[in-house]
Amino acid sequence: MMGFLDKIFDQNKRDLKKLTRLADEIDRLAADTEKLTDDELRGKTEEFKARYQNGETTEDLLVEAFAVVREAARRVLGLYPYKVQLMGGVALHDGNISEMKTGEGKTLTATMPVYLNAITGKGVHVVTVNEYLASRDATEMGQLYEFLGLTVGLNLTGMEKEEKQAAYNADITYGTNNEYGFDYLRDNMVLYSEQKVQRPLHYAVIDEVDSILIDEARTPLIISGTAQKSANLYIQANAFVRTLKKDEDFTYDEKTKGVQLTEEGITKAEKGFGIDNLFDISHVTLNHHINQALKAHASMHLDVDYVIQDGEIIIVDQFTGRLMKGRRYSEGLHQAIEAKEGLEIQNESMTLATITFQNYFRMYEKLSGMTGTAKTEEEEFRNIYNMNVIVIPTNRIIVRDDRADLIYASMEGKFRAVVEDIAERYHKGQPVLVGTVAIETSELISKMLLKKGVKHNVLNAKNHGREAEIIMEAGQKGSVTIATNMAGRGTDIKLGEGVVELGGLAVIGTERHESRRIDNQLRGRSGRQGDPGVTQFYLSMEDELMRRFGSDNMKAMMAKLGMDDTQPIQSKMVSKAVESAQKRVEGNNFDARKQLLQYDDVLRQQREIIYKQRDDVLEAENLREVVEKMILSVLERVVAVHTPAGEDMEDWQLEGIIDYVNGNLLHEGAIDTDDLRSKDREEISEFIFSMVKERYDEKETELGYEQMREFEKVIVLRSVDSKWMDHIDQMDHLRQGIHLRAYGQIDPLREYQQEGFLMFENMIASIEEDAARYVMKAEIRNNLERQEVVKGHAVNPKEDGEKVKKKPVTKSVDIGRNDPCHCGSGKKFKNCHGKLEA
Repeated sequence: MMGFLDKIFDQNKRDLKKLTRLADEIDRLAADTEKLTDDELRGKTEEFKARYQNGETTEDLLVEAFAVVREAARRVLGLYPYKVQLMGGVALHDGNISEMKTGEGKTLTATMPVYLNAITGKGVHVVTVNEYLASRDATEMGQLYEFLGLTVGLNLTGMEKEEKQAAYNADITYGTNNEYGFDYLRDNMVLYSEQKVQRPLHYAVIDEVDSILIDEARTPLIISGTAQKSANLYIQANAFVRTLKKDEDFTYDEKTKGVQLTEEGITKAEKGFGIDNLFDISHVTLNHHINQALKAHASMHLDVDYVIQDGEIIIVDQFTGRLMKGRRYSEGLHQAIEAKEGLEIQNESMTLATITFQNYFRMYEKLSGMTGTAKTEEEEFRNIYNMNVIVIPTNRIIVRDDRADLIYASMEGKFRAVVEDIAERYHKGQPVLVGTVAIETSELISKMLLKKGVKHNVLNAKNHGREAEIIMEAGQKGSVTIATNMAGRGTDIKLGEGVVELGGLAVIGTERHESRRIDNQLRGRSGRQGDPGVTQFYLSMEDELMRRFGSDNMKAMMAKLGMDDTQPIQSKMVSKAVESAQKRVEGNNFDARKQLLQYDDVLRQQREIIYKQRDDVLEAENLREVVEKMILSVLERVVAVHTPAGEDMEDWQLEGIIDYVNGNLLHEGAIDTDDLRSKDREEISEFIFSMVKERYDEKETELGYEQMREFEKVIVLRSVDSKWMDHIDQMDHLRQGIHLRAYGQIDPLREYQQEGFLMFENMIASIEEDAARYVMKAEIRNNLERQEVVKGHAVNPKEDGEKVKKKPVTKSVDIGRNDPCHCGSGKKFKNCHGKLEA
């Protein structure tokens, strides 16, 4: 009975049944497809394209297309997809996630749905975690696609516009998630529609989908410009924070990594800076700087969260352990760390365009992904991306021995045991991969192994140049590799000669990660394709995860039992406690990503309106009607303000209307109070609007039709871009401070939605006013051309759990004090927005 119920309720079994049926159908075509010559096989592509154009769907073509790719892979790559790979490919075509264990051939699996969806002619994007993998896969799998008559493009950072356009116009494009997202943002900042590089987003296959859509989804992509600001306040705040004592002047919560000043600390700050009230609205900036300096000292640690190289703070990616050169923490935290470490303080950046990965990838018509570990995050994939996770069986049974955790009382005891285990296996010749969470751990184990005379490679953020090479050698006899987290992800560890007899690759984890997925990824490095292997995690009661989630009772119990550091315990209770702690952290992280998405959804609706408006402007032949609507809208607002409802007409402030119209829309003295007296509100608007249209006609006659049309585009684009960029920056600042509203029993998200909406409405009004004023009043010189408001550079902040956002900056684009202001006012920066920022 229970088996029957299992079948009914186990969705994965039902999915696999459908996939198996289709895989069998593909299999049955194998003999016929094998008989085709190379030219006949190639000719199938044109046949499929024609059938698609004549009304057949990709579902109708699936079985035949997969069989063709399978046979072509045998001839071109010498690889023949297994039945489980056919199943994984169908799941990808259906817009789902194929969970396939390490070494099961995900790259080859993707070729079938990629080929099938590419014959639509709408373009397919293959998304990878780094450019090395994008280049590798585009080269290797590109041979297969090109054999079948399809074109392949590679989209890399720093390419020229023409190269990018060629890459995107190919049938299949390889690139990284960052580059696709940045290209989308840049496309919505172009001045001519032919400068765009992307086509409409059709179908994407995301490799290592959990890394991209989960781990990196707490980090919005940002295009940023830089404005010059003083570094003095960072230095003063840093000097002040150095005088504070933990628990007396400030508190630090290890679970949330939150830092708060105590009453004593607040009093010290007020005395130190000579002010009455630190929380007065005029001291918001100082308060912010003190908080960031506190964070820099209490929660950001050298060689864990960042390293110093060539006098610069370089962020360490908490997920991969890699150095993230060119990236910077946001909200002034990077500058606070620079002050803490006594380095030169760099400029803060200004947000010009931004989007989250969630909102970027949800714009594709169809989205799919593959990874070895996604089931633990299935709820998030389903809720946010509408993708199901389908666990594809392995081609061969997994024989890897996953041993129970060994738990020690102290870190010292744990590391001694780890090094003993590694040394023992090294002398036997068995290859060992050691997984660490932090750089400092990898360096500590490395020192301990050197003392024991154990040769090894260290793969961490300080040495990832040889990453692929080191990982590929990790399965050779006598090899010992220490790696942080997911280093080498996407590269298979193949076992060397004689290693199978020694028990395969041994994976040793030195700590549990806060995400079960990342532990599973480490385990999955061993035991590929039915190879033997062993995995063992070593824990201690002093590990961060254990410390954060209460190990005091366990520690006391171990002491009571008289256990010293040479005796580990294997306790199901502790392992369960660790797993529940991980689930809790995963839940917190999911909430953080969900919250980021809720906030970005406010901006998404606004972004869609502005980007559509921009596209309409770029595509339009004649903007006169649009500009006239803007002018009428401005007029109606001005008239309404000066002619309040319910007030006598004698009391209307007609002078105010005249001043505005003469100053912004018509020549000085074009209208006077006699023209407006005795007219009602609507008549006033219509009268002035008719005069504006006459002046518009005159201007068009003076300039000529063509030049007037280009002039309209220049003005409207400049108004939209400058106001939108200001708006995004303001929304960014609003977002950073909105959580404080929660102290007043107010829902911060609701406040953000309401204030964001009002700010957006004000921005639209401001765009209309700017466009109306410049179109009607600006004089045109011969060198009329569209110009970027501010040059931007790509930024991809990384956020780890509760840690603050990190914003990388690739190059500085400064706005000098005497340069024209970015807002388009025509004033110098120091006399306009520079005043606000001073």
